[in-house]
Amino acid sequence: MDNETGFAVGIGAARYKDSLDPAWRDAAALIVWVAAGVAAFLPFAFGTSPWDAVTLRVPGNQGNWWHFLAGAPFFLAFPMIWLRIRSLLSGQLPTATGRRFLWGAAGLSMVGTTLVEAPFLLHLAGTSDWQRLAVLGLGSGIMAASVVVLLARRRHFSPTRACVAALETAYLANASLCLVVYSGATGGIASRSGWYITIGIVWPILLELLSILTGR
Repeated sequence: MDNETGFAVGIGAARYKDSLDPAWRDAAALIVWVAAGVAAFLPFAFGTSPWDAVTLRVPGNQGNWWHFLAGAPFFLAFPMIWLRIRSLLSGQLPTATGRRFLWGAAGLSMVGTTLVEAPFLLHLAGTSDWQRLAVLGLGSGIMAASVVVLLARRRHFSPTRACVAALETAYLANASLCLVVYSGATGGIASRSGWYITIGIVWPILLELLSILTGR
């Protein structure tokens, strides 16, 4: 029995779950992820959006690798939008090649988030102790917990739902980190509208991730 056949037997009873969700849940998730996609272009803090961060257009010409790595995971919203639209319109799941791309995007994002946390781990970020602990706990905690569950229960996840869980883990780890770091940013709503949208959408994304990881 080859590895692929063995994996198929392992998840055979749950093969019907190799879909995203019922149509109404797909539609609800699509709304959430469209909001996430819009937020990627809205000011998150100090009038700077994730798009500005990845293009290094940061106030004071201070854009660097940290801003790029912190901004890039916000664009995981677009693979998720693609998944939801594909499921809603055609009921098709991503191909094996598509899943490899999604896993690659999630993996690179998690590596980037780990690097973003490095200044906090080394006490170089100039943040308070509670912020440093929150950043490390949320970012690393979300990634570690999800990876452990995905590996421990890998035979219970369909390929597509495992990809969704990986993408949501990568997005949440980075988003929660940024929400904490910029929680005290000055300015009105217009200068940090993306922050407010993000803090609203992380909760339904977290609920869906928990639903996948617990098999509900």
